[in-house]
Amino acid sequence: MGKDPSSTKSVKKGPFRTGVRYDGGMDTVTVRLTDGPADGRLLELPAEPGGLPPARWVLADARPSGPGAEHLYARGPRPDDDGRWTMRWVRTDLVGMTE
Repeated sequence: MGKDPSSTKSVKKGPFRTGVRYDGGMDTVTVRLTDGPADGRLLELPAEPGGLPPARWVLADARPSGPGAEHLYARGPRPDDDGRWTMRWVRTDLVGMTE
């Protein structure tokens, strides 16, 4: 069920990074980000016990210009009709300001 580190990546490219490195033994879950700057993007995130995605996830803006931004996303209450979890955008902060 774990992923090879070289095969773990986001499904849709964009100017963001998650800052997570997988050890090959961690289970993952695919989520769809909704709203905010990464709307529609699919990510593979580390799964919590029971296969749930994390309750919150910070997506960092990897663009080199400016001070940078961190986008906070929160897990939805249940999977969509297609069985995929969504994470909704909560807010954007300057790098280092997100909890």
